Parts: sequence; C-alpha cells; structure tokens
Amino acid sequence: MSAIESVIPITLEAKADLSTLQFTFVDVDATSVDSQGRARVGAPSGAGGMAIGVLQNKPNALGQAAEIHVGGLTKVKAGAATAAGIDIQTNAAGKAIAAASGDVVLGHSITAATAADQLMEVLLVSKHILA
Repeated sequence: MSAIESVIPITLEAKADLSTLQFTFVDVDATSVDSQGRARVGAPSGAGGMAIGVLQNKPNALGQAAEIHVGGLTKVKAGAATAAGIDIQTNAAGKAIAAASGDVVLGHSITAATAADQLMEVLLVSKHILA
C-alpha cells in the first residue's frame, strides 16, 4: 500500500506534456519560464542528478499546472527492484533507484519495489551528495 502523509506541495507550470511522468521526480528548467518569470518544471536532467520533487498529476501541455510534492512521504515510481530503507536517487526517466556514491540523494525508501514501475513510498529529504 502506498501512502501520502505530511507532504509539502507546490504548483509550477509544466514546460511540456508531462502526462506520462506522474509519480516521477521532476526538476525546474531555467530555460523555460512562465509569464511571472518562474521556472517551469520538466523531466530531470539525468540519472543521479537534482530534482525538486515528485509530480502528482498529469499536466498534458505547456503552461498547465504541475502539482509537485517537495517534502514529506510520497508515492514514486520505481525504476528497478528497490529495497526499503535505502537512499534514493533518480534515474534518467525520473524513477526511484538506489543511490550510489556521488549521486544526489533525494529521499529514503520506506517501502520496497519488486519491479520497475511499481509505486513505492519515499520520504523526500534535503538533497545531499552520497559519499
């Protein structure tokens, strides 16, 4: 069972169709800003890198509202079989995988996933580099 508890939600504009990225990590894109000068959100730049949070809805066009959890316990799609109780990073598709040395840790897995694309619970944390 996946849960969402005590989350910190924010809303930014989508930089493109993100409808296939629900429950994946996303990041801001400084090259795409809205009419108020705020960076829009899109897929992360690559595996092991930064992300601001996890997309909760399915915005399907530029400028649509993207609801993002940036803190707390949230659902995330797994990128592979992943154990509970480990540091989590993003793969290139924005899915949760085990963090390795030098990766940006985005959270800690609370539940395990036995295969890719399963929803797992991740506690989003202050980002830091795994030594």
